Amino acid sequence: MIVLKRIYEPASEDDGKRILVDRIWPRGISKDTAQLDLWMKEIAPSTELRKEFNHKPERFKEFKKQYIKELKEDEEKKAAIEELLRMNEEGKVTLLFGAKDEVHNQAVVLKEVLEQEVEKST
Repeated sequence: MIVLKRIYEPASEDDGKRILVDRIWPRGISKDTAQLDLWMKEIAPSTELRKEFNHKPERFKEFKKQYIKELKEDEEKKAAIEELLRMNEEGKVTLLFGAKDEVHNQAVVLKEVLEQEVEKST
């Protein structure tokens, strides 16, 4: 099971593996507070794409298209997806993100891509 959670929400035993999927460390969060199992910066959108999107909902559709392209074409991102899929087979995975907008962010896109991969393999 793959779930999303803002990193600013308290960690819970129910989270399973806690994976930060942002390229930049979230402001105001200490490493102790984060209680991460892994920080996967490499799976985050490229700096250029992130800056282009700039968390503007009206740019989300194009951002999503471009980010999915990066996830499918970038070797480092493809390897990270494989790693997340393996973790998911072992138990719950919580993708953590810092964005205030819980609907228009890269973690939402990543979760959708991962769920499609899980569906294909069943």
